[in-house]
Parts: sequence; structure tokens; C-alpha cells
Amino acid sequence: MLKNPIPKVTNQLQHRAIGIINGKFAPLSSEQLNRGFLIDNKDEKIETVVLGKALSLLKKHIDLKKSYYWIVYPKNKNTQNLHLQVAGIWDPYQLNDFPNDSSKTNFSKLLEELDLKDNYFSVRGELVFVNTQKKEIVVKICPDIKSKNLKNKNFKLVIKGELSLELLHSFVSLDINRDGNSLKLIKYEVIEKDLSRNS
Repeated sequence: MLKNPIPKVTNQLQHRAIGIINGKFAPLSSEQLNRGFLIDNKDEKIETVVLGKALSLLKKHIDLKKSYYWIVYPKNKNTQNLHLQVAGIWDPYQLNDFPNDSSKTNFSKLLEELDLKDNYFSVRGELVFVNTQKKEIVVKICPDIKSKNLKNKNFKLVIKGELSLELLHSFVSLDINRDGNSLKLIKYEVIEKDLSRNS
């Protein structure tokens, strides 16, 4: 059974921002493995932090000289400045129950079977801003976190793309492609129009 790095949503209005990137992780230093850069196949660097549970995987299983598919959460303040948080590593062999003849297998084909590809991101949240001149949109993501401290958990992502102003405050599901340090809209679906009326 192939484990999908980006699981199907369990709820129509599930917020999320998650993606998959193939590349090498370069820590800032051997003492500080949790911070560094993800370097993709085009040698572009993205500032990256490795979250707790992925850190133990990194220490035990990861050869820093090799490329892996990293499951990441994107954060940004503008379209030029992407920051990633590594949540996991997608390796169907080491980390799933797979026959280990990985040399024969084509990871990108496996991803295609799951309707995914390198640099793909799934972003779901409320469209809160549309800049028609700059062709940018902002989506607010409120992760479903059970903790009381919700203030820091909501965040906004700035995405290159065009959506109609009429969709403001709608809940949208976006297919995004990473291009360098930018997130670009490929296609979108409106899940629910005008959330402000329901709240």
C-alpha cells in the first residue's frame, strides 16, 4: 500500500497548507540539524526548519548527500520569500512496508499515481485578499488545532495567481506549484462561498 504524502482531506472545510519537494537538506551546522536550507534539483535554496518528529527521522535515516522527497508546510510573508517546515520525509521504501528494490523504482511515477508531483502544494483556506494588479492572492489558514493557544496558529500565505474579487471570504482549495521561492496557483476549487455570512 502506497502511503500518500499528502493525505486526502477528511472534511470539506479542512484548512491546510502542505507540499512535497525533492531536494537535499543542508543544515546550518552539525550542532544545529533542525535549521538550514532545502536545496532543490535546480540548486535553489529555501530556508527550512525541521519539526520535531521529522528531526528524529533525519538523525536516524537520512543521508544528507542524497535527495529525498520532503513533506513540508509552507510559510511566507510575500511571494519572494518562502520558508518551509519539514513535517516528514516521503520514502516509500525505508519508511513504509515496501519491497526494497528502490533502485528500480521511479519515485516521480509513484507520485503521479497519487496525482502528485515534485513541488506540488495543496492549500485550503479562506481567500482574504486579492491584488489584481500584482496578480497575488492571500489565503488564511486556520489549522484545526485543539489547543487553546490559537492566536499563533493561524497564518496567511501569499500566492501568485488571479482569482475573482467575488470569491473573497470563500473557502477555496488550491493546487499550487512552487517556483523558486514563490507559490503559484495552478487551479482552484471553491468549496464554500462567503464564509463571513456563516460566522
